[in-house]
Amino acid sequence: MDLATLVDKVQAAGIVGAGGAGFPTHVKLNNRCETVLVNAAECEPLLQVDQQLLKQEAQALVKTLALVVEATGAGKGIFGVKAKYEAALAILEQAVAALDLHQGKLEIARLGDFYPAGDEQVLVYEVLGKVVPQGGIPLQVGVIVLNVETLLNISRALNHEAVTHKYVTVAGAVANPVTVKVPLGTPINSVLGLAGGSTVAHFRVLEGGPMMGKEVYDLERGVTKTTKGLIVLPAEHRLWRKKDVPSSTMLKRAMSVCCQCSACTDLCPRHLLGHTIEPHRILRSLVHHVGSDFKGLTGAQFCSECAVCDVYACVMDISPRQLNAAVKRELGKQGFRQAPGGEGKPSSQRELRKIPIKRLIPRLGLESYHKPAPLSSREFEPDQVRLELKQHVGLPCTPVVEPGARVTAGVLVAEVPSGQLGSRIHASITGTVLQVAPQIVIAR
Repeated sequence: MDLATLVDKVQAAGIVGAGGAGFPTHVKLNNRCETVLVNAAECEPLLQVDQQLLKQEAQALVKTLALVVEATGAGKGIFGVKAKYEAALAILEQAVAALDLHQGKLEIARLGDFYPAGDEQVLVYEVLGKVVPQGGIPLQVGVIVLNVETLLNISRALNHEAVTHKYVTVAGAVANPVTVKVPLGTPINSVLGLAGGSTVAHFRVLEGGPMMGKEVYDLERGVTKTTKGLIVLPAEHRLWRKKDVPSSTMLKRAMSVCCQCSACTDLCPRHLLGHTIEPHRILRSLVHHVGSDFKGLTGAQFCSECAVCDVYACVMDISPRQLNAAVKRELGKQGFRQAPGGEGKPSSQRELRKIPIKRLIPRLGLESYHKPAPLSSREFEPDQVRLELKQHVGLPCTPVVEPGARVTAGVLVAEVPSGQLGSRIHASITGTVLQVAPQIVIAR
């Protein structure tokens, strides 16, 4: 298959980065590259979608990677998988070995069990030894990175199947941790029910992983193309403590107790790659009004918001991540864009400063929730779905259906504005359109 045909099929299917980023995949694929790297690290604790899909869909994933490698002119296609996922690796190895036509072009790279191994720039360095320029993208070093579920969606797009479902791990304080496949727009409450519901009376829900996830305030909101995990935790769980502190209060806390120990910088994964982000200097500029440290302050724009500085580094109960993010947003509002490049070499201490998952889990207070969440074979279809018009990087889609219209699963219901970055949205169930704004609501 030629690249233009592949890109057209992916665009028509409405595929975005399913790991959480949501960048339109057709834009990413529309390039030549040296390596196609499949991100199967899944470094956030409790999430298990990728390892489950590797076991169940290995043949489809390997075949599709080979096709993407050929279409993009890449010399290699590599699965980056944690070595601890032994069952998934055994099945994947068999599938790679069986594809004789591409023997030598497809590989499996075994990763250590640390956080954040799944960070795109960390992954590229771990597997290929290449440093992505700060402020840049993997393509600048000849690499296209795809999430496991994204690759599976490409496989289905080749058969003219649009993205209508999402794989989600439901974990934490639930009766039966599970990974499920549900139609896009399925109410989050309904997804929690597939895991037997909460085991505690008062709970709160994180969308995503415990490190970078955001709280879900409306449990009737629908699952989107970037929903990878739903983690239920008791309302009094310590994980909420820092997440509940507003930036203004966190700044006052930093002004009171930040001792400039630099632990946040010493353990920052991007700093360890040689990037010019130094969270302790950002805090110093904010706390002591050091306006002359321009380079220190602008390093905030390279923060990946992985939360290592919050959870693992700072002993003074400050959230450097939260303050970094606030500075990054303000720099963006003011139109500041530092030119990519200018990073140094990876630190000689990097290997010694990786965060082991086995130590991160107790630091998060998640020991009792660290359990298998097997992939369910149950077919689930809700009575109603709520499809957000923006489930991707770019502008919201424009509805192409009217209330009262009858639609079938897979039909286009919202289109990207002409000439803009975005991704199409398709009906995830067969039913009647009840409304088209602010979400498209379809009922069976």
